[in-house]
Amino acid sequence: MEDPPQEKVEKISKATNGGPVKAIFQLKKPPEESSASIRMRGLVIASFWVIVIFFGLPIWWWTTSIHREKLPLQEMLEWADGKACKPTFPLQIVINAPFMSHDEAHHLVRITQHALDDLNEFSAHHLRLKLRQSLTTPHNNSINGFSKTSTENHYFTGINEEEETALTLKLSLSDSISMTHPKLRSHSTLLDVTYGASQIPSLSSTSSTLANVMANALQDMFAEEQASIAYILSTNLANSNGQYHSLSGGGQSTPASQSVAPSRDPRSGLNRVVPSDLAAKLARRTTRAAKYAPLYHITISLFTSSAIPSFWDIETAIEEHFAPLLNSFAISNFTIDTQVQLYASFSPSVRQPEYNSESGVWTLREEDLSGFINAAEWPLGPSIGTGPTLNFVVYVPDKSMSPLVIQNSHANSWLIPQWGGVMILNPSMPELGLPHSQPFLTKEAIQPALLTFSHQLLSLLGAPESPSSFPLQLQSLTRVRAASLLLSASSTMGSLARLTVALPSIAIPENVAFAVGKTLSHLHQTCTCLKSGRFRAAMDYARIAEAEAEKGFFEKSMVGQVYFPDEHKVAVYLPLLGPVGVPLVMGALKEIKRTWNVLKSRRTGR
Repeated sequence: MEDPPQEKVEKISKATNGGPVKAIFQLKKPPEESSASIRMRGLVIASFWVIVIFFGLPIWWWTTSIHREKLPLQEMLEWADGKACKPTFPLQIVINAPFMSHDEAHHLVRITQHALDDLNEFSAHHLRLKLRQSLTTPHNNSINGFSKTSTENHYFTGINEEEETALTLKLSLSDSISMTHPKLRSHSTLLDVTYGASQIPSLSSTSSTLANVMANALQDMFAEEQASIAYILSTNLANSNGQYHSLSGGGQSTPASQSVAPSRDPRSGLNRVVPSDLAAKLARRTTRAAKYAPLYHITISLFTSSAIPSFWDIETAIEEHFAPLLNSFAISNFTIDTQVQLYASFSPSVRQPEYNSESGVWTLREEDLSGFINAAEWPLGPSIGTGPTLNFVVYVPDKSMSPLVIQNSHANSWLIPQWGGVMILNPSMPELGLPHSQPFLTKEAIQPALLTFSHQLLSLLGAPESPSSFPLQLQSLTRVRAASLLLSASSTMGSLARLTVALPSIAIPENVAFAVGKTLSHLHQTCTCLKSGRFRAAMDYARIAEAEAEKGFFEKSMVGQVYFPDEHKVAVYLPLLGPVGVPLVMGALKEIKRTWNVLKSRRTGR
């Protein structure tokens, strides 16, 4: 095996004691660099670092940095925790007492208000009585000096014209009765109270039968609305506390995200307002109702098991029996579509109807009602456009399977929660005016279905069952919806604030900050309108606040960066920084070392 070249040189050098061999095989040193080349190399390395520091890093920082607009996190969390607004619902009740003197009417209002305050256990929702005094000129046929038919001069005492009037009590004097009879008109906001002359309270009395009857009637009339609002507030308070505990349990709680303690909240005592049985009823109603939307699409469908009826006078029927109800809703808009499908069969999951020989009807089992809709073959889309769709189905069974009713109850209609309703229109019933062979469904035959759908629509929209007056139900629904939207938008603001704190790497674009600012502004206006009794304006502001809150929370540019861990960044940058960064760093270190040696040699030479 041959020796390496260096060992050969050493052996030959020893054998010859140096001499010519040493001169031949002596390794040459590289020529020294000129000062110009050294300076050039330093300038090249410095230029690379200048480009990296002054151009590369700023461009990288600008292109990869996450833009986060500044959000008012503290204010957002205060809204979510109920600190920014304590919603109140003062309902103005106007009392019209044309047959009482001014002092008697004032005294009646005062003691009735005291009786109402004693009955009310939920201070956020209270009734405020105002007097509209109607003074008349006495006639010979008057009672106590006040006529029933003369021209009236109205005196308004304490009535706020900007505040909406929830109800008007009209007191009527009668000499033929000695007991009061409150009677609510079904199509107006007027409560008639008839009383006898002996029931007018004296000015020195602290209570009276008339005041107690009026107070009890008013309390019972708005009891369901009061319970609904209390239920919404208590549910929102529980959800807020649950979100806080889940956040603090993860070790990410901050002082800004601390929740309000329930014991300090003025909404305490809600359990007394909403007993367990009523809370269960309200929970069922909430589950049954569809989520609020500013626009609903209504689809009314006719499905027949045979070839008849093949067409119907639905437009005229809707115009007469359904459109007035939709036009009365000021809190939402509606669109209506209709369709007809022949030879529509049951869903395969539903048992065939059974014939009841005793009653002579075909029956559907109650457990099969939820699967009655044949989603695979019936063209019932889940949604059209931006708003939710409410489906109402008129099903006409074959004449050989008619009349078709629900087992036990013998009803022919039912409600599907958050979806719509179904009504079976039996052609064998003569009262519908629909003979077996009639291919055309008249508006008279459609009327029962549309009336049923009207009641189902009210349930799907969350309308209360009481009071019996439809205008009062709409007013109550407006107040309940305003409270629900206020709390929903506030909760969304809290969720967005907690998400911003928990994920520092998530982007906060400018439009999100704009949506948050607009939401908070409309929440303030909603709260102000609620406290001043302007509930329709509060509903409008709350609707905008809810829409902007949802828009800001579900911003698509934020959702795409919710999960981007540091491991991804290492995997992206390491292949780039390795080949590029190592030569730059090593070159800079060598240049620094050379400069240090030069400086050190100069100091030593001195």
